[in-house]
Amino acid sequence: MMQLSQLRLLQLMDFPQRLATLRKEKGFTQQTLADEIGLHISQLKRYEAGTSQPTLEVLRNLAIALSVSADVLLFDKEERGPDEDLRLQFEAVQQFTPEEKQVAKTVLEGLILKHDATRFNRVS
Repeated sequence: MMQLSQLRLLQLMDFPQRLATLRKEKGFTQQTLADEIGLHISQLKRYEAGTSQPTLEVLRNLAIALSVSADVLLFDKEERGPDEDLRLQFEAVQQFTPEEKQVAKTVLEGLILKHDATRFNRVS
């Protein structure tokens, strides 16, 4: 499992840098990773150089081969996921029963609506 400090460093990088860093941390050469996901090495080199973008299927295979979520590969810190101070709570919700998840969802939707209404009233 990735340490929090490693995750924060990755979030400061763009996709090509994240891909190369994760590949190296896993101990893969470009050829090894390309073979692992069924890709030609020249295409992997283009991804790491930032001259080409992978398809959804390739992103999925990269995430599996590198043992990370696709979010880690794709998104900067500000682009995805809950703030660090809420992450544990959201992880805990994953353990809820379907009924408990529905209650949590309803509460969150209510808070979001209240927030949006307050913000809208300030603008008006």
